[in-house]
Amino acid sequence: MTLTRALLCLALGETIVWAGLYYLFPALLLRWEEAEAWPKTLLTAAFAAAVMVSAVVSPLTGRLIDRGHGPLLMTGCALFGAAILALLPFAGSVEIFAFLWLLIGLAMGGSLYEPCFALVTRTRGIDARRGITLITLVAGFAGTLSFPLNHFVAEAGGWHAATWTFAILVAAIGAPLLWLGTSHLEREWRSRQPPVAASRSARSTEPPPAIWKNPVFWSLAAGFSLLGANHGIVINHLLPILADRGVGAGTAVFAASMIGPMQVAGRLALMASEKHVSGRAVATGCFAAILLATVALLLAEIQPAFVALFVVLQGSGHGIISIMKPVMIREVLGEKNFGAISGSIAVPYLAAFALSPFAGSLLWELGGYDLALAVGGISSLIGLVCFRIASRTRPGIADT
Repeated sequence: MTLTRALLCLALGETIVWAGLYYLFPALLLRWEEAEAWPKTLLTAAFAAAVMVSAVVSPLTGRLIDRGHGPLLMTGCALFGAAILALLPFAGSVEIFAFLWLLIGLAMGGSLYEPCFALVTRTRGIDARRGITLITLVAGFAGTLSFPLNHFVAEAGGWHAATWTFAILVAAIGAPLLWLGTSHLEREWRSRQPPVAASRSARSTEPPPAIWKNPVFWSLAAGFSLLGANHGIVINHLLPILADRGVGAGTAVFAASMIGPMQVAGRLALMASEKHVSGRAVATGCFAAILLATVALLLAEIQPAFVALFVVLQGSGHGIISIMKPVMIREVLGEKNFGAISGSIAVPYLAAFALSPFAGSLLWELGGYDLALAVGGISSLIGLVCFRIASRTRPGIADT
């Protein structure tokens, strides 16, 4: 297998796993609320808890990847997630439903972008950016796959059928593709390493102690976490937000489905301009784009045309920042023990992302979706400031 084919396997595998383990929730949120009469706050709290679990296990998964166990970790977690998805229709209460999502959180922590990018960065080093870009170009269509397919299957056979459909897709296609891609990258990396170096890498998997006292680490973590909070509020409440603004169900599903292609468009633009624009400038532009997207969504109640602007800005901004996040972590904090350091930054990032859907529900109860979007916009603005402060440091500070 060639490197390109291995990366393509990872890309397709991530697309299916993201569509089934993550995007299935926002795609079916309204159906669970209507069909089961489960409160939106409790549903989003269950999902928040799932992402929190994925955050808690991120440092462990990072260390496992540094030790060379990435292929088994990612494949096993994808299969485990598919098995739990298949059990969701048997949840007779919201409590059991929430417990099953906690288990899905374990699967997410070991199979989505965080472990995938850590593995690619570990095995590809300075060439990781191109590999990550290729993966995200394809996996950006995860939402485009999940929203329409869930809608179509749920319309025909209910949300039970939609959930089982994605359980089969993740187990039969997603997990095997992850194994093919990750195992090839791991074997290729080992073939390039002297035996002593490979052995040393397997033993040294803890972040350097100084990293916890480093304000740059915390500033960078805060910047990405606050941006994640914005995206978590918006993407998990997107269909009800658009409904609140008078957008029809069909148009809302179409808008949600187009965020994926806009992510891909943004990543293509990044590939075309990467030799001419610094990573810091690109990441700054992403923060600004997501902030402006929130403003556009606020204005969509006045003028529906702002929905299209929101889709372009949110999709492209988030699509590019998913690439730039591991790139900037490596550029600012160095590549030594990258998996462990990246996993540590993932804890506050995923925690913010996890709590944001539930926080969005609480804000909606307090002041409607206008208040939720205003808080999301402020979050991204403060995140931009934190990122700019962190990115001014000299590269590789954690290596010292």
